[in-house]
Amino acid sequence: MKKAMKVSSAMLALTLGLAACSSGQNATDKAKDKNDTKTADQSGEVVKIVYARGQDSTKATEKIIEAFEKSHPNIKVEFREMPADTGKQHDAYVTMLNAQSSEIDVMDLDVVWPAEFAQAGYTLPLDRFIEQDGIDLSKYNQGALAAGNFNGKQWAMPKFIDAGMLFYRTDLVPQDKVPKTWDELLATAKELKGKGGTQFGYLMQAKQYEGLVCNAVEFIASYGGKIVDENNNVVVNSPETIKGLKKMVEIVKSNVVPSNITTFTEPESHTAFIEGQSPFIRNWPYQYALANDKEQSKIVGKVGVAPLPAGDKGSAATLGGWMTAINKYSKHPKEAWEFVKFMTGPEGQKISAIYGGLAPTLPELFKDQDILKANPFFAEEGFVNALNAAVPRPVVPNYPEVSEIIQINVSKAIAGQLTVEQAVANMEKEIKAALNK
Repeated sequence: MKKAMKVSSAMLALTLGLAACSSGQNATDKAKDKNDTKTADQSGEVVKIVYARGQDSTKATEKIIEAFEKSHPNIKVEFREMPADTGKQHDAYVTMLNAQSSEIDVMDLDVVWPAEFAQAGYTLPLDRFIEQDGIDLSKYNQGALAAGNFNGKQWAMPKFIDAGMLFYRTDLVPQDKVPKTWDELLATAKELKGKGGTQFGYLMQAKQYEGLVCNAVEFIASYGGKIVDENNNVVVNSPETIKGLKKMVEIVKSNVVPSNITTFTEPESHTAFIEGQSPFIRNWPYQYALANDKEQSKIVGKVGVAPLPAGDKGSAATLGGWMTAINKYSKHPKEAWEFVKFMTGPEGQKISAIYGGLAPTLPELFKDQDILKANPFFAEEGFVNALNAAVPRPVVPNYPEVSEIIQINVSKAIAGQLTVEQAVANMEKEIKAALNK
C-alpha cells in the first residue's frame, strides 16, 4: 500500500496545472439544460450509440461496454475499431467530422488532439454535463485533465495516462542487470539476442507515424534536447538533439532490432514481445497486461518494467494518454455523455486498468487492491520512476503538421537519405515555417 501511495504521488507530480473550466451558460441556458436531460434510460426508449477508438488487443473495451449496458439497459453501444496507426485514425476522424457526420457518437482522442478538434468545431463542450452531474474534476490528474481543456471549456475527459517504458524478460534479465543507459541496452540486447528462444534483442516503434515521434522525443530528451520549448521557440537544432537522434538511428540500424523495424507500430512490436521473440521492448503500460494474458502470451509471469535507458541527461519518457470526447454532430449527446461519464469515471477506469493495463487518470485508483493485483507493477519503483521521467511532445496549436515534419525527417535519417544534422536543420526550418503561418 505504501508503494501504491508513491505511485499516486508520482501521478500527481505530472500535473501541469488545471485550466479553468467554465460553462459560460446563463440562467436560461441552465434551466433549459435541466429540463432537457432525460436520457433513454429514463424514457424507456432503446438508443444505440457508436463508440470509436483504435485497435484494442486487450479485453478492456469489451468489458467496459458489457458493464455499461448492464447498468444502462436502454443504451446499446456499438464498438467501431479505428486504425491502429494514430495518424490514420486522426485523419479518418477529420474526414468524417469535416462532413458533419453523425455516424459515431463517442470517440477516443490522443492527448495531443483535443485543442485542435475543439477549435475545428468537431467536439461538444462537456461543461454543462459535468456541472449537472456534479463531477468533481479535482479528483483527476490535473495534467491529464488540462489536455482536454481549451479556451476555458472542457472538451474531453481523460481516460488513461501513458508514458513510454522499458519492459524486459525477467527469466533472461536479472533485475540488477536491467540496462540503465542506451549504450548498456545495445550491448545487453546484442548479448541476449537468440537466447531463450528470442530472435531479436530489442523492439520499438520505428514506422513513419506518431509512434516514431514518441520514440524520437525520448531519445532527444534523454540527451538534453528539445524540439519546441515552453515559450514556443523552435530549439530542435542543438548538439543535444543531434546526439539523441544519432543514438536512435544507431539502434534502429543495428542488428538487435528486426530488419523490418521501420514497419513496426505498437501491435507489431507488442505481438513479437508476447510471442517471446525479444528480451526487451519499449512500449506503453498496457504491455504488462497483454504480456500476462494467458490466452495470448507465451511469457506470462516473466515480465518486469523499468524506466527507459538514459542518455547524458537521464531517462525520458514521452507523456501520452487518451481522452474521450463527444461528436458535436451526435444525434444522442445525452446518451453519449452517460457512456463517457461511465468510461472515464471510477468504474470504467478500474475496468481499463484491470483488463487493459491502462494507468488511471484518477490517482485514488492506484490504491485499489484489485487494480494492484492485476497490475502489480503500478506499485513498483520502476513504474513510478518511468512516470516521473515523462516529457510532453511539442505543445503547439497545429501539432499534426509539426508531427509530420518530425516523422518525415527522422525517417529519412534512419533510411540514410539525410544525415542527422541535415534532418535536424530541415526540422528547424520547416517547424518555424509551420508555426509562423
